[in-house]
Amino acid sequence: MTDAPAAALANPAELAARLTAAQAQRAGIAALTTTCGAFGEATAYQVQDAVVAGRIKAGHDVTGAKLGLTSAAKQRQMKVSQPLYGWLTSDMALDVGQPLDCGAFIQPRCEPEIAFLLGRDLIGPQVTAAHVLAATAAVFPAIDVLDSRFAGYSFTLPDVIADNASAAGYLLGGQATEPRGVDLRLTGLVLEKNGELAATAAGAAVLGHPAAAVAWLARVLHGRGRGLAAGQVVLAGALTEALPVAPGDVIVAHFDRLGSVELACS
Repeated sequence: MTDAPAAALANPAELAARLTAAQAQRAGIAALTTTCGAFGEATAYQVQDAVVAGRIKAGHDVTGAKLGLTSAAKQRQMKVSQPLYGWLTSDMALDVGQPLDCGAFIQPRCEPEIAFLLGRDLIGPQVTAAHVLAATAAVFPAIDVLDSRFAGYSFTLPDVIADNASAAGYLLGGQATEPRGVDLRLTGLVLEKNGELAATAAGAAVLGHPAAAVAWLARVLHGRGRGLAAGQVVLAGALTEALPVAPGDVIVAHFDRLGSVELACS
């Protein structure tokens, strides 16, 4: 989608303010493209930048990034040919054993991901999966907590980009694994909710290889004059559909060779 004339839209800061207010009030709103006029990805990322800038101004640091729409099925569903990304901030980080306070969100959902902790910067137009693996200090089993600011998760692609890819929280499991000894394409996953099987998948569900998703992000960011820094965490994309959660729920993701990560909801 191409951007509409600027005069037809509220400016990115105003659109970001709507999203920030929805989060603060814990009340979903209608999609911005419905209420404020259609806009494209370029404007959407400007809105996202304004949302993240507001989090930084509130005292939170950028701790990494997350990818979305990394599966072929999701891309077909959204009628796109590439992923999207958002940013993680320090207030989103959950520690091992820390419960998820569902009351702090509008409509939380959880999805299992493989997380990369970078040991070196990743910057440049030619970054490949091999570069990602060489620059990664460790990979972790992870749970990505989503919380769309749009009621009922009803949005278009530009809306979800503007909404910082529905980023709300993330948890890394307690086991760090050296990535160069593991074929992440073949890493199997068993996802459980309240002790019952919810889904199974493998790392190849993420753009064929999770490291390829991180490489895509580094290349896209380079085109926008940015990069990924040592010490940052990158969530490579969901291996399964996201599960709605409520107080009392327990989500456990078991990853072959990477260990498990568990999140209890309160």
